Amino acid sequence: MEFSWTYQKDVPRKLRSALRMEGVTSTLMKVAIYHGGKMLINGEEKWAVDMVQPGDRFSLVLPAEAGNPAVEAYPAPITIVYEDRDFLVLNKPAGVATVPAHNVEVADSLVNRVKYYYQQQNYENQVIHVATRLDKDTSGLVVFPKHRFAHAVLDRQLKHHEVKKNYLALVNGRVRTGHGYIDAPIQRDPESFVQRMVGPAGKASVTEYWTQWTSERASLVRVRLHTGRTHQIRVHFAYLGHPLLGDDMYGQNSPVIARQALHCYWLQFYSPFKQDNITLEAPLPDDFRAAMNQLQ
Repeated sequence: MEFSWTYQKDVPRKLRSALRMEGVTSTLMKVAIYHGGKMLINGEEKWAVDMVQPGDRFSLVLPAEAGNPAVEAYPAPITIVYEDRDFLVLNKPAGVATVPAHNVEVADSLVNRVKYYYQQQNYENQVIHVATRLDKDTSGLVVFPKHRFAHAVLDRQLKHHEVKKNYLALVNGRVRTGHGYIDAPIQRDPESFVQRMVGPAGKASVTEYWTQWTSERASLVRVRLHTGRTHQIRVHFAYLGHPLLGDDMYGQNSPVIARQALHCYWLQFYSPFKQDNITLEAPLPDDFRAAMNQLQ
């Protein structure tokens, strides 16, 4: 796969420096140098120290990525919200894990389903890169970079909190604040391998929310994550005394919805390949909408 740019600066620059300006990491350059790729200036193969002149066309060519034979393909449907050469974004249904779980007889996760899809499409790159994840019983938008360069791009944006994700959540009780921040560190619960909790030994965690409507029984909140901790929204609203409806880990079961009422409905990230923001939305699933109708 080839990625090309026109050098716009007035001063000559080494090829490796010009590539770094376009977001190419040292790891990607090593892949090009040592694992079957190459670097080009005006279509000719060059070394990293060769000079790029103003107006030159310079390129990075990465080898095809062979699939991992340990990851099984699973022939089940996926709901594609967006796809281009570089990214695949799905609307994940509740009840399907993002990545395969250990010790399960049927390897049915989004990763397994995407592998089957990639095989059917006969894509050059068959490695399943996962940039964002959702809990098994949370629905909504999940991003799969389609090659190692796109994955590096998303990783950098995630580390700098530049990937924006908005959720809708139904929580127990009346939320009396129209707009609020939950700034409370999250750590692993010492009594559970899976469960998290607010605690002084935790990592900094910030959740912002806006109350959309409220009643004595429940409230609908729109949520934006400013950090990406495991179970962050679920832990933070339980900490406030408003656990998510249907969340039996941090609250209790609900008669109106059979899983935690959480949906990632909006997502935005920047694609340097298109030089534009990619902004996407996923409609509310039927069970979430039915729960809202009962509560309203």
